[in-house]
Amino acid sequence: MTKPTADDKSLSRRPAAFSVEPEPAKDDAAAKPKAETPRRKPQSFDTEIVLTPDEEDPFLNPELGALDATAAIAVPRRRRFSFGKVALGALGVLLSLAFGLWTDELIRNLFSRADWLGYTALTVVAVGILAVLAIVIRETAGMMRLAAVQAIKTEADAAIMETKPARARALVSRLCTLLESNAETAKGRATLKAAENDIIDAPQLIDLAERELLGPLDRRARALILGASKRVSVVTAVSPRALVDILYVLYESAKLVRAMADLYGGRPGTLGMIRLMRDVLAHLAVTGSIAVGDSIVQQLIGHGLASKLSARLGEGVVNGMMTARIGISAMDLCRPLSFRALKRPGISDFVGDLAPNIGGR
Repeated sequence: MTKPTADDKSLSRRPAAFSVEPEPAKDDAAAKPKAETPRRKPQSFDTEIVLTPDEEDPFLNPELGALDATAAIAVPRRRRFSFGKVALGALGVLLSLAFGLWTDELIRNLFSRADWLGYTALTVVAVGILAVLAIVIRETAGMMRLAAVQAIKTEADAAIMETKPARARALVSRLCTLLESNAETAKGRATLKAAENDIIDAPQLIDLAERELLGPLDRRARALILGASKRVSVVTAVSPRALVDILYVLYESAKLVRAMADLYGGRPGTLGMIRLMRDVLAHLAVTGSIAVGDSIVQQLIGHGLASKLSARLGEGVVNGMMTARIGISAMDLCRPLSFRALKRPGISDFVGDLAPNIGGR
C-alpha cells in the first residue's frame, strides 16, 4: 500500500463547525424596530351606500357621458335692470297718450255729426278697454303662477336644510294647492294628507311629495317630449324645404313648452310663454345644444351617416333630438321641485325611440 500524500490529506479534511457573524446593517434607520401604529377604535357610520346600476354607469356605458355632456340643468335667468326696458316703457306711455287724444277727438267729431254715432263710439271704446283689462289680468295671473312655481322650487332647496318640518309642511301644502286642478295628483295628495303627521324629517317629506305628486306628471312629461320629438323627426325627414323644417320645429317647440308649463301648474299667458321660450333658448345656446350635426349622430351610431342613413333621415333624427333637448330644458324650468328623489331624464332616454334600429336597442 502507498501512503497518502499531502494533496490527498487536503481533500479528505475532517468536518468542522464555524460561527457566521451577521452582516452589519447598511441603514441604521432600517435596523431600528418600527414604531407600532396606534390602533383605531371601532366606530359606526350612518353613511348610506348607493350602488349605481350597470345601465347608468358611465364607465360601463361610455355613450351616456357623450350624450349628456351638455345636459346642464336649466334655470331661469335673473331679471336685471335695463335701460332698454325703461325706454320702451316710456315710449309705450307716450303712444298711449297720443292714442287717447286721437280717440277723444274722434268721439267729439262723431257727436258733432250725430249723437248715435258718438254713443256707438263710446260703446266700442268701453268694450275695447274691458278686453284690454281682461288681457292684462290674464297675463298678470300667468306671470304670477310662473313666479309661484319658481318660488316653491327655491324655498324647497332652503327647507331641506332645516331640521324642523314646519317649513317643509307649509311648502308641501302650497304644492298641493298648485296641483289640485290636475286629476293625476289626486292619489298623491291623499297619500300626503294621510302621512302628514307621520314624517318629521323635512328632506323625507319633500322627497315623498316629489315622488307622489310629480312622479305621474314626470311620466306624462316624458310622453309629451317623446311625441313631439317623433313628430319633428318624421316631418323634417320627409319635408322638401329647409324653411318648412325650421317653422315646424319652432311650432312643436312652442307647443311643447306650453304643454310642459300647463302640466306643472304654470299655465302662462302670451308674455309668460315668450319669457319661457327665451329662457329655454338661452339655456340651449349656452350649453351648445342647438349646434348639433353629424357628430352627435356618429356618437349614437358609432358609424357615419352614409353607412346607415340617408341625409334626410339623419337630419330628422338630429332635429328630433334637438326637440327632446328643448323639452328637457322646459321640464327643468317648469317643474316646481328640483330632481332629488326621482331621476332627471336625459337625451339618452329618447335615443332608442327615435332611432331604435340604429342604436342597437
